[in-house]
Amino acid sequence: MALLPILTAPDPRLKKKSLPVEAVDDGVRQLMDDMLATMYDAPGIGLAAPQVGVLKRVVVLDIEREDTKTGPLFMANPEIIDASDEDASYEEGCLSVPEHYSDVVRPAKVTVRYLDREGKTQEIAAEGLLATCLQHEIDHLDGILFIDHISALKRNMILRKLLKARKEKERDEAEGRPSVKAKDPEHAL
Repeated sequence: MALLPILTAPDPRLKKKSLPVEAVDDGVRQLMDDMLATMYDAPGIGLAAPQVGVLKRVVVLDIEREDTKTGPLFMANPEIIDASDEDASYEEGCLSVPEHYSDVVRPAKVTVRYLDREGKTQEIAAEGLLATCLQHEIDHLDGILFIDHISALKRNMILRKLLKARKEKERDEAEGRPSVKAKDPEHAL
């Protein structure tokens, strides 16, 4: 398994719509494995292929918590087929929007259909953190970041900070100083 570089906003590739996976073959399974290793290393609880520069409809996630035992989930072509009328708010963060968090309102429950690691059609009904994570990652496949769900003022502030941080990181690397990696997997979807 290889660790892949994670794109950060405002990289334009994060705003592109991903293409469906034709079949879950060895190449897609390798991508899933590499994405899972990258997600764990970051650390995060979900990762979509566009976040590593691959415009395919592939998602991995693992939200092992005391109250939720999913284990790693591998999804190709995930789609929300049902969503509750009831909403829930969750403070979201993102590996592609490092060190920034905001409350996002989404449907409290969703049902998602997808192809698993073996190419078999599956459905999962989710609520709580799992529902939020699924919606967050599926948004990535459509070029939507969690900051697209917040006010333009706050979004623009975050994007300016990310640009500044990117410039500082590039300057530090050019001068031979190591960059620091944040570690908050609870909010990094």
